[in-house]
Amino acid sequence: MDYCENMRQMIGNSPLIIVRPSVAIVNHCGEILLSRYSGATWGIPGGILQLNESVEECLTRTVFEEIGVQIKELELFGVYSGKELINRVEESGDEYQTVAIGYLCTKYEGDITPGGNQGIEAQFFGLNHLPDEIDPLIKNKLVGIKDQLKK
Repeated sequence: MDYCENMRQMIGNSPLIIVRPSVAIVNHCGEILLSRYSGATWGIPGGILQLNESVEECLTRTVFEEIGVQIKELELFGVYSGKELINRVEESGDEYQTVAIGYLCTKYEGDITPGGNQGIEAQFFGLNHLPDEIDPLIKNKLVGIKDQLKK
């Protein structure tokens, strides 16, 4: 059982603060890797920090497990928190406030092989041709990546 599940057993549906590192993986063509669970909105790959794990370890583990890519270098892009990152799961009533830690990665290895048993799909998109079904907060943050990649 992971950390969030353990906490849920103790606190029920009360709000829980989680740390979610995410990474904008950019290929040599300047395209960004987006992923999603079947039927969900597109976003950048990431995970939820577990006890005794660094944010970098969490991100490296999750990206490899979910899409088969080995992260080689990470550059901190930004840390985000606030009311826009409060979520409520309709089915369970669980509430979460996320502290999102965004990274940029241009050095990685491996082919995109989404975890079949998790119903994940992943593909690269041009920053000027993002899908309509993308999380609005993520879409706004990707504008900053364009500027950072020009440096």
